Amino acid sequence: MEFTLIETGWISILPPLMAITLALITREVYSSLFLGLFSGMLIYAFASGGTLFSAVAMTFDMMCSKIADNAYIIMFLGMLWAVVTLVSRSGGSQAYGRWAGKKLKSRSSASLATAFLGMLVFIDDGFNCLTVGTVMRPITDRLKISREKLAYIIDATAAPVCIIAPLSSWAVAVASEVSEKNGFHVFLSTIPYNFYAILTIAMVFYLCITGHDFGPMKKAEERAIRGENTAYSESGQADLEGKGRVIDLVLPIVILIICAILGMAYVGGFFSGTSFSEAIGYNPAAGLTLGAFAGFITAMLLYLPRRLMTPRQFMECIVSGIGSIVPPMLILILSWSLGGVCRQLIGTGYFISGFVSSSSLPLALLPFIIFVIAALMSFSMGTSWGTFGMLIPIVTMICSAEGAGVYLIPTLGATLAGSVYGDHCSPMSDTTILSSTGADCPHINHVETQLPYATAVAVICAVCYLVAGFVIG
Repeated sequence: MEFTLIETGWISILPPLMAITLALITREVYSSLFLGLFSGMLIYAFASGGTLFSAVAMTFDMMCSKIADNAYIIMFLGMLWAVVTLVSRSGGSQAYGRWAGKKLKSRSSASLATAFLGMLVFIDDGFNCLTVGTVMRPITDRLKISREKLAYIIDATAAPVCIIAPLSSWAVAVASEVSEKNGFHVFLSTIPYNFYAILTIAMVFYLCITGHDFGPMKKAEERAIRGENTAYSESGQADLEGKGRVIDLVLPIVILIICAILGMAYVGGFFSGTSFSEAIGYNPAAGLTLGAFAGFITAMLLYLPRRLMTPRQFMECIVSGIGSIVPPMLILILSWSLGGVCRQLIGTGYFISGFVSSSSLPLALLPFIIFVIAALMSFSMGTSWGTFGMLIPIVTMICSAEGAGVYLIPTLGATLAGSVYGDHCSPMSDTTILSSTGADCPHINHVETQLPYATAVAVICAVCYLVAGFVIG
């Protein structure tokens, strides 16, 4: 079915507003996005002389269209999580933990090793949390580092690293939300403006080196030093009878990263004379899919001949991994579709652009305002993907107004930063929950001890966005 743009005026802002409002009220993002999408289709159907039935049909037409347009992204994320699941069950994480335990002798070195490992495992935040926690927990326990501190280091080097790593599932998700063809280049441009991610990583290394903890975290660390670091449970992956090796963790990920870069260059025509920067931005999802496939093949050649798992178990890991990515993928599909309705059908962008052009609101405040809104939304819903999925289309529409284009990159950076901050602090966030799980720390303890650190960084970020808006303007 072909769609034709119809300008519907102020009513065109109702679908995204409905999605955001329902998400904040219900704290449930899936139905909120779908209802926002369906309301947009109702507006389009009735404005173009259609019926309720045609609105229903066009809703699923739009979803199928967006799935087709982003098929490589879906394939990459599914294949990536298949590799993630295989690596996490290979025993390589435990082998790395045994090796590292012989090298690390002080609290500071163990904390720094945890932070560095968290930054190295940047492919996906969930994989990061569980892998780093499983590997480092026995070492940090031995050196009397609190489980709360371990959970914080894990959480602070998960999403904040993934959101500025070009070869992560987050980068692909963000790039897919930007309406411009060169969405990947736009994502790369936002990295210097993602103040929360950058400052959080700096904060982690400062605390690891100096040990200058404060608030509830300081009390938790004092308890751990006194030997009161309660062993909450003995959760974690099975060690496959000690068969796993460090290479089982490292090699598939290294091959994936190298082949992803080569894949993006190949797809974009780098080897045919195109410049590298243009090549990697041509179709990054296709190149990343090639890299994920290379990681998958590497894992198969490493694990099956040594019988780390049977062929049946290998395939079960793949199915399990793909199943794990379905919930965030559904958020992406719904947000793609909602953005498509707003941009392609009911003229939300035209209305917002005209409103911004005629309003007296200083555009210099835009990065600051969007950062605060994104932080509140993400904290309330517990999802950064859902938050930037809703806000990025709106931000791109606002910044398409005359004179507002210069604010696009800083405001998108503020959108991502606010989304990560809210997700970082929210007790409902899957990353927060997985960090608690990986560190084997009571969830509420992790939330309470992390909140002062994250908020201190967020306050500095808010000031930075306020200053950046006026400097750019």
